[in-house]
Amino acid sequence: MLSASLAQQIARDTSEVIGYNVLITDEHGIVIGSGDTGRLGSFHEASVDVVASQQAAWHTAAEAQRLRGVKPGMTLPIVIDGEAVGTVGITGSPRQVRRFGLVVRRQTEILLQESVELRSRLLRERALEELVRDIGSFDADVVDPAFLVARAKELGFDLTVPRTVVIVDVDEPVPAGTGNGGLPDVATLRPEVLRTLRQTFGAADLVAAMTAGRFAVLPSLRRGTGADDRQQLAQLAVRTIAAEHGFASRAGVGGAARGIVALREAYADAGDALRLGKGQSACVIDDLRGHQVLAAVGHRARARLIALVAGDLATHPDWPELRATLIAWCESGFNLVRTAEALHIHRNTLIYRLEKVERLTGHPWRDHRGTLTIYLACLASQLDNP
Repeated sequence: MLSASLAQQIARDTSEVIGYNVLITDEHGIVIGSGDTGRLGSFHEASVDVVASQQAAWHTAAEAQRLRGVKPGMTLPIVIDGEAVGTVGITGSPRQVRRFGLVVRRQTEILLQESVELRSRLLRERALEELVRDIGSFDADVVDPAFLVARAKELGFDLTVPRTVVIVDVDEPVPAGTGNGGLPDVATLRPEVLRTLRQTFGAADLVAAMTAGRFAVLPSLRRGTGADDRQQLAQLAVRTIAAEHGFASRAGVGGAARGIVALREAYADAGDALRLGKGQSACVIDDLRGHQVLAAVGHRARARLIALVAGDLATHPDWPELRATLIAWCESGFNLVRTAEALHIHRNTLIYRLEKVERLTGHPWRDHRGTLTIYLACLASQLDNP
């Protein structure tokens, strides 16, 4: 609990403030901090009794001569949660240093308590990060899922309730021509962003910082498990980070999950949604399953599909526009009115585009089966050429 580095820092700083040498020992009487560095590592005999009795002791010059490693002054116990963890001593005439004794001891105890609490918070944050990473890389042949459930329970989270995974990437603010314009970067504000996400979601929702700009949230699905419900969670994270910190961010959401195995899949899906949903601030994997499958087959297979199915269409100057038209046509259920509304164009403009596709590919645009094949080629093209 009482580290040598912290003890030395406290002893040095306090000695400079009060003008008397301050000495700190561990519970065995070994000096681990002192304004007089020559006393480091020596044995302070008076501290042994002070630790045992938890009572302060004063020593005149004559009394100090009879004790090993002791100089005139006073020695007080450092007590944390009712346990003496060491002592703090002040060298000088007992009458002169007595007025500093209680203040120095209390200040030392406060600094030590703050250090312990900080270490406890850091250890908890590390435990949460490791738990989320272990969920994301879970292998049933290596780890028993019950072990992760138990670890989460110790940290205050129930992984047996329905959850999903939201992965949030926060962008660095970089005003043009001014470096970062004096703005704090994401790494600096990481604790604040983490705190904001925890306040936004809730005590039952596991939130961890994975890297400087990436955060993972495992929220319980209290309001519903549908795609719209889960996408609202991503939108909530993005809006809150923008409102509270001024950072742009993107969030990907996996599927609904119950249990460790399903959470591992949801974690992977959230990462895929973030990667594949280019241009979107809140992406749900349900809308990107086709992209996810095509991404798994590799670039070479996708390029072959585009070349064989799209042909001249993929090299046409209007390819981006025609590709968007085909995607909207298929995703709108081959309905002219809904497709025109989705693209914000007139129905006649839509028909003109579809007829152009037919001329370039040789596939009738009303042949839904053939159009679906071209649709897959369009999705494959989006992966490599957004």
